[in-house]
Amino acid sequence: MRNGKGLAVWVSGVLIGVALGVPASAQDTTEVKVDWGKVVRTSNSTPTLQVVVNPMLIRGAKLHDGSFAALKMLGADYVRYVPWLPYPRQAVAELEAPAGGKTSWDFQYIDPTLDDFMKATEGHSVVLNFSTIPSWMYKTDKPVTVPDDPNQVFWKYTQGTELRDPSMKEISEYFARLLSWYTKGGFTDETGKWRESGHHYKVPYWEVLNEIDFEHHWTPQEYTKFYDAVTAAMLKVDPQIKFMGLGLAAPRQDPAMFEYFLNPANHRKGAPLDFITYHFYATPGPDQTLNEWQYTFFDQADGFLTAVRFVEEIRKRESPGTKTALNELGVILSEDGKEINQPGYVAKPEPAGYWNLAGALYAYLYAESAKLGIDVLGESQLVGYPSQYPSVSMMNYNTAEPNARFWVLKLLKDTFGPGDKIATTTNTNRALTVQGFDTARGKVLLVANKRNRAEEVTLPGEFGSGSVAMVAPSTGDHAPAKGVVNGRVLRLEPFEVAVVHAR
Repeated sequence: MRNGKGLAVWVSGVLIGVALGVPASAQDTTEVKVDWGKVVRTSNSTPTLQVVVNPMLIRGAKLHDGSFAALKMLGADYVRYVPWLPYPRQAVAELEAPAGGKTSWDFQYIDPTLDDFMKATEGHSVVLNFSTIPSWMYKTDKPVTVPDDPNQVFWKYTQGTELRDPSMKEISEYFARLLSWYTKGGFTDETGKWRESGHHYKVPYWEVLNEIDFEHHWTPQEYTKFYDAVTAAMLKVDPQIKFMGLGLAAPRQDPAMFEYFLNPANHRKGAPLDFITYHFYATPGPDQTLNEWQYTFFDQADGFLTAVRFVEEIRKRESPGTKTALNELGVILSEDGKEINQPGYVAKPEPAGYWNLAGALYAYLYAESAKLGIDVLGESQLVGYPSQYPSVSMMNYNTAEPNARFWVLKLLKDTFGPGDKIATTTNTNRALTVQGFDTARGKVLLVANKRNRAEEVTLPGEFGSGSVAMVAPSTGDHAPAKGVVNGRVLRLEPFEVAVVHAR
């Protein structure tokens, strides 16, 4: 139960009342106005997430069953799957260079998790991104030796900056064989031997590398040449596949990457420019607390959104048919970095309210990005845990149940999507994000409280006595609570995210 001017009453686990219908003065509430006849744009935006491979997702691990059950229940499209560098045996299918008529192809630690992912996303589109290039394809002082234990973290796998084959034929064939393994039942290896996989998955999208501005520090020219070579080889395997490119970690630092990559004149003739991708994580300072985070997260998000507007102008000028995926959106707390970089350091647990704040941040980014015409909004990431970016997790790593960040995504995915009419919405309370959407199922308001305090909002008349679903501190790690608005005044808990349907 919540007391005050707003009231939530729980009966058998169901929220049956939200906000008393008491007239509020202009001093204690804000009235939202929506001009449904003035449409900002028709939404292109799909809410989704990424799944990053780590030991907690292998069969038998604590988070495996709950995570894949949650993924299946979510039913999202454009789900991004990323095997990556800290676990080479789970991310790189050929750890040693072919030699003496033999190869080292080995999928025993890669396939089980990917199979479980494909099963959980069956019927929905996926994006595969094998983001780590085999280290032996680079010139290095000595071969990189990886741990025998596939679950042992190894942060130093990626070494070298210059590919040993400047024609890029070697690396292009590696990626083509990966695609063939998963879509064509197998591939012919470097020795002419057929290797049977039995896989015939549909892979509609492939993203070419990840965070190229952090790993190996690719120049625009180098990456564009690489992208063209790899996509040409993979299109021979599947002429229908579409590609995502760039995957920038810090898009504001290198606008030249967008200028160069999005210019078709810099590519081979016919090179696909289907999607560009880049990322945002709020990164508060180590001395900040939740009370500062409530401002830092959204201030940094506004800076990122300024960059998005800038990039969109480049995209529309150079390659207007290319779509945009912001496919890693989240928060990385400073404790995560300390745990990785300081051996023996034990990170402090995330404080109460953090997961709701991070969920409210995603809701804000979704609303603002939808107005900009962004196509894919990917929350990062399904599973994190102590020593592996716990603050980014969408699963409660102690209980293996979805946390508030997951439920915010589920709430948005079940409510909004491409085709919604985004209406001009006026809201003078800067503590709240409020946006009106005219959806196939009627008029809906997305409301998110960005502050660590209760807030009230007076809804437009058509939302009086409407239905509401919400994720808030009081809902914990449970599915969104549902109820009915009493009157027009909606009271939100700190960092609450709510969707309100017109009556």
